[in-house]
Amino acid sequence: MSKFKTLDDLDPSGKTCLVRVDLNVPMADGQITDMTRIDRILPTLRELSGKGAKVVLLAHFGRPKGQILPELSLRQIVPALTHALGKPVAFAADCVGETAQQAVAALVPGEVILLENTRFYPGEEKNDPDLARQMAKLGDVFINDAFSAAHRAHVSTEGLARLLPAYAGRTMQAELEALEAGLGNPAAPVMAIVGGAKVSSKLDLLQNLMTKVDMLVIGGGMANTFLAAQGKDVGKSLCEHDLADTARRIMDTAAENDCEIILPVDAVVAREFKANAAHEIVSVDRIPGDAMMLDVGPDSVALIRSKLDGTRTLVWNGPLGAFEMEPFDKATVATARHAAALTSAGALTSVAGGGDTVAAMNHAGVGDKLSYVSTAGGAFLEWMEGKPLPGVDALKPA
Repeated sequence: MSKFKTLDDLDPSGKTCLVRVDLNVPMADGQITDMTRIDRILPTLRELSGKGAKVVLLAHFGRPKGQILPELSLRQIVPALTHALGKPVAFAADCVGETAQQAVAALVPGEVILLENTRFYPGEEKNDPDLARQMAKLGDVFINDAFSAAHRAHVSTEGLARLLPAYAGRTMQAELEALEAGLGNPAAPVMAIVGGAKVSSKLDLLQNLMTKVDMLVIGGGMANTFLAAQGKDVGKSLCEHDLADTARRIMDTAAENDCEIILPVDAVVAREFKANAAHEIVSVDRIPGDAMMLDVGPDSVALIRSKLDGTRTLVWNGPLGAFEMEPFDKATVATARHAAALTSAGALTSVAGGGDTVAAMNHAGVGDKLSYVSTAGGAFLEWMEGKPLPGVDALKPA
């Protein structure tokens, strides 16, 4: 994509590069439980360091809301980052001011330093121009490698890009190229799979997708609301009955846009919401009144797979069932593996992300077998909804 500059357009040798990264990693008992976000930024850091740049990392951690909270210090990330990068990573206990300036000034080309949590300053989330100017003093160029924070107009995602020459890092570049292939300029026909619990949290998403895809598969708890809107009895299934009119409108609008909505034709139902609960497979027309739908059934999976066989582009957000509990993970796993096989064969471009989707794809063993799995959460969802992403827009030439 030529809409923004990448590291291919930069000679970083001798330059101090301010690099916005995503280090908002999950932790338990002082240990990082998932290294994905750290692993994703390594190509950018190694490239810049290897070419003799002074690499200054900017990141947030948690939600300190402008307060200095020791438990949200980025210092605790340094050991894991050092280990992953295979070289020392220095740390500065501030992200602006004298402490930061002296630490950055002490760097020699090729060295890497992590600055303290940008959100310890209330001005970060307010995109305060004064804070942006202070931060910009630390570097020569700005590189954004945190797509996951690109839906926020903060100092370290948007403000700096207005003050310094701005480039997309390798992770940002890969994400944007994957998204362009997914919905920007996709090969048709295009299928979207949207799952998850509630229609209410995905209304903007559904409205946008109906105008951009040829087939829309609806699974998870959301499907129950659509089935109920068609007059089917969904028993004790999770269902937003008050959104029946909304669901019918969505189906009508989809028809007007030649978008085929694919709903489950059968369901795996149980009387209790727990792993390995006694369960049965029934038609969606015959869901028992005392049962709840916890997964789509094998006939539904066969239908989705047959549609996938003729699809060129797949965008996936949300699981088809309660994938975190066996055996209600079967539909999500089978569909994900089929998508991965088609992707491996070169027949399908597959982009997945947002919410539980990463966990679901990893559970299915296909996290590295789709074209791209986004760890960006909210940013991925807002992109799917067709909303502007300030951190991306700021990288585009004026």
